[in-house]
Amino acid sequence: MQKEVKKSWALFIGIGVMMIAHGLQMQLMGIRSVLEDFSVFTTGIFMSGYYVGYFIGSRTTPNFVSKVGHIRVFAAFASLASLSALVAVVYVNPFMWTISRFITGISLVSCYVVTESWLNDRATNKNRGQLLSAYMMVIYFGLAVGMLLLNLNEPKDYEPFILVSVLLSIALVPILLTKRPAPKFKKIETISIKELYKISPLGTFSSFMTGVIHAAFFSLISVYATLAKLTLLETSVLLFIATIAGVLGQGPIGYLSDKYDRRRVIIFTTLGSSVLAFLSILTANDPLQNIYYMNEFGFRKIIFFLAVGLYSSLCLPLFSLNLAHTNDFVPKSKFVAAGGGLQLIFGVGAISGPILCSLFMGWFGLNGFFVFLILTHALIGGFGLYRMRVRETVDNPESTFTPVPATITPAGLELDPDAPATLDTTVKESSLNQETQKI
Repeated sequence: MQKEVKKSWALFIGIGVMMIAHGLQMQLMGIRSVLEDFSVFTTGIFMSGYYVGYFIGSRTTPNFVSKVGHIRVFAAFASLASLSALVAVVYVNPFMWTISRFITGISLVSCYVVTESWLNDRATNKNRGQLLSAYMMVIYFGLAVGMLLLNLNEPKDYEPFILVSVLLSIALVPILLTKRPAPKFKKIETISIKELYKISPLGTFSSFMTGVIHAAFFSLISVYATLAKLTLLETSVLLFIATIAGVLGQGPIGYLSDKYDRRRVIIFTTLGSSVLAFLSILTANDPLQNIYYMNEFGFRKIIFFLAVGLYSSLCLPLFSLNLAHTNDFVPKSKFVAAGGGLQLIFGVGAISGPILCSLFMGWFGLNGFFVFLILTHALIGGFGLYRMRVRETVDNPESTFTPVPATITPAGLELDPDAPATLDTTVKESSLNQETQKI
């Protein structure tokens, strides 16, 4: 591992602990909502509160960072996130939980902006890819660990919420103890949605729908599992498998997208997700009416877990695919701006995802969760087939697939090795040899 990756230990530990808390809190509130007899639609509403906060925070946080600096912003919003966990356990009602998720969304995206811009400041052309890979692994590994922590206490108890608050407070410590000065924050411009759609209709549409899908899946999968009578251990294992499988799927899909027409890979990936979502229905605890033959298999639940895991391995890389496909049509100098625009579109879609999916679960019962995923993936696939008929493929050697977390901000997109270098690399690389200032 490169020196700069090691020297960023405080950032990685801080954001890693925060992701453990986030993974635990998100699924904890979903399970608890079932135990409190909240309607699925109500759950969809307060889960969307997170994405509303995330969207607003991603627009406002850069101004805060410019005015008061990285450390103060991280400390303030990590503290707010910790407070929101306590609010959720003290006031167990949909309104206060919506407020809690909203505060969490603003807080976490603010911490993302701080972490990613700080990492970008430390990046050189030689280590940007390593820093981005390490960051992505920390994000998803933290989320996965957090989901396993569901087993420590019953969701109906207050202890898990206290643990979330404690973890968020601990995440503050490494950042506050850093000795290295925080970097100057540079705002990053984005391309307008209208312009972005003209550049890449499929990339824009697919990013919006990917936001809808990802938010619906990760917000309501624990609700689905609880209603399907899975045990707490089974639910946590299912969530862990889905998260890890999503990360593991990035590599093979990225390889295929760099070798073949990316539109074909997007279509294959999203339609394959639809098929696996349907297989999940067949093997679930509440199968479609008159489809009972899967019940005869003793390993039906195992098949269900595998189906969900494979679904996640195809679904989670979609944002990276959309980003790479869009970059095929823009010059290298606009890679970061285009990525920022796609992230904006992704965020808009994410706000509606849990609400729309909850409506489907109200209309179709438990299976509505996967029915919604099937239809939304089919929309991406259908639009992709249409775009292949009206536009020829473009080979842009400057654009390659780069695995990125779907939560990445424009500041983090500058870590993409394909993005243009925006820093004086000569100065930065010489500074790496000076180990006078370390974390």
